[in-house]
Amino acid sequence: MAADGRHGEQGDEITLFVARRVEAGHEAAFEVWAKGILAAAAAHEGNLGTGLLRPAGPDDPWHLLLHFRDTAAFRSWQDSPARAACFAEADGHHHEVHRHEILGMEGWFATTPAAAKGRPPVRWKMAVASTVAIAPLTVTASLLLNPHLAGLPVAVRPLVTAPLISALMTYAALPVVTRLLRRWLFTG
Repeated sequence: MAADGRHGEQGDEITLFVARRVEAGHEAAFEVWAKGILAAAAAHEGNLGTGLLRPAGPDDPWHLLLHFRDTAAFRSWQDSPARAACFAEADGHHHEVHRHEILGMEGWFATTPAAAKGRPPVRWKMAVASTVAIAPLTVTASLLLNPHLAGLPVAVRPLVTAPLISALMTYAALPVVTRLLRRWLFTG
């Protein structure tokens, strides 16, 4: 079930956001374990990425982020022998304290420290932040790429620009916009 109580549909991207508390003195061992389970998840079919957020303070939990193409890929990972093997190797000095299954676009905002303390921003704020991030990318792509793509069929041009804009949106623009708008995004 997702954080908002919805069950994911087959086509929904899903992000698992897990907070784990680590006993003092076992942080290095936990980090090795966390990197191992994230590597196993990254190798699992349908995984779109993983992440590890270190605690902001000494009493705060670590956060693991696993992003999947759809609910089927997520469920397959949850039931996988690779995941079970990672938990069989856990040393018992850490435990889960919170879990969110986040559907769709909310997963893009889940990697921020502000999201770790609560729910993702409301959808209309995510739409505004995404527009602020994507608008300069599409304008720049139109100005710089379209003249070079003019010889391609109209239906093919987006197949060139969309992956580039998507990558820049995910790894460059949206993290910057989310950081700049964090107070506004995560209030109210």
